[in-house]
Amino acid sequence: MLNVCLESGPQSTIYRTREGCNTENTVSIRYIEKMSDAKTAVGGNVYIIDDDEAVRDSVSTLVESIGLAALRFSSGDDFLAAVTASSQGCIVTDIRMPGLSGLDLQDQLAARGIGLPVIVLTGYGDVSAAVRAMKTGAIDFVEKPFNAQELLDKIQHALAIDDRRRADDDESAAIRERLASLTNREREVMELVAAGSANKVIALDLNISERTVEVHRGRAMKKMSARSVAELIHMLSATREEKPGRR
Repeated sequence: MLNVCLESGPQSTIYRTREGCNTENTVSIRYIEKMSDAKTAVGGNVYIIDDDEAVRDSVSTLVESIGLAALRFSSGDDFLAAVTASSQGCIVTDIRMPGLSGLDLQDQLAARGIGLPVIVLTGYGDVSAAVRAMKTGAIDFVEKPFNAQELLDKIQHALAIDDRRRADDDESAAIRERLASLTNREREVMELVAAGSANKVIALDLNISERTVEVHRGRAMKKMSARSVAELIHMLSATREEKPGRR
């Protein structure tokens, strides 16, 4: 069977395809076909950042073998010049590079409100650097020389995380748009309803009739597309718990 290998050289990890490959850094063509099919469930680019051209080429070829788009950058600065808060996908970056390191890059991403999931590549046994990267927001790390199947699995996981992140962002944006459509009085009534106040209590607090409360409550629930008070509370919580810089 034809296999795909990642063979480690003195300075880098080389991607090859040949018959009879039998190393631990092997991923079968059957696995690649399976992961290509899985691409329909996730989207976005894989941003590969490494000052070693051979590593960039190796990871890119592996990523493209399962039908994903790979974008290569030789430095964190080059990547930051191209990425925006609306970029989709995940990042695979070396942790130790000249200039902006992988850790510095994570700080810059956080400061710019860019929520792309980050996988860091570390040298063999460089556990302390991996731990620091995880503490500053990386979702995972892979030691070089890396196992092809392990890296692909982690990339797919990162892309799935980004899909969920973007879906949550879209939901929050829709909720904010609905909130903006409420009148001031509807917003007041809605906030008190979400806080658990009964119509009679709301009427007293706002110095309006209970019937007026019912009207505003009904309009607010309709505009918010909330089928229940519990759903309304969930919507409000989703917007209040947004992380700074994610919009």
